[in-house]
Amino acid sequence: MPRCDLRGRKQSFSTTPMDADSDVALDILITNVVCVFRTRCHLNLRKIALEGANVIYKRDVGKVLMKLRKPRITATIWSSGKIICTGATSEEEAKFGARRLARSLQKLGFQVIFTDFKVVNVLAVCNMPFEIRLPEFTKNNRPHASYEPELHPAVCYRIKSLRATLQIFSTGSITVTGPNVKAVATAVEQIYPFVFESRKEIL
Repeated sequence: MPRCDLRGRKQSFSTTPMDADSDVALDILITNVVCVFRTRCHLNLRKIALEGANVIYKRDVGKVLMKLRKPRITATIWSSGKIICTGATSEEEAKFGARRLARSLQKLGFQVIFTDFKVVNVLAVCNMPFEIRLPEFTKNNRPHASYEPELHPAVCYRIKSLRATLQIFSTGSITVTGPNVKAVATAVEQIYPFVFESRKEIL
């Protein structure tokens, strides 16, 4: 089994492929972490729009968008007190950004209590050190893998136990979505031997 070592902004682990002569280190780059939290108080969207900084008021759909520069995240705010933050590149950065946003709302006079924080989705990219024969990979990995090249250039591979979805391209690039960073890293560990089997040999 590949060993997973998660670090900072660039989540990376080292894995030893079936070819024991070569040791390949794969980098998993986290591109977006989506989190949600609640404020336990009603939020006056008009007040946030008038007095807040870097705010877009979408009155027709009943929400406010607020942007932070450090960390670079965008928050979608509803009057119920539910807030979704996107754009972070680690779970730690997502929580730090969510807390900063809660403090910004406190400064506007709202009785915010930071509760129910949860990371709900992580998007990451990983590049294999070889190209992949997608038709062969799909044939070997049904029903988890589906490939419709006339609709999309990638194979869609689902790992239900991890609630993770992988988009596998012939170039060796893999896009992974999962509920958290650990699930994303585990999904890459699990897919590696299967894509290795269907790699394109270099002549």
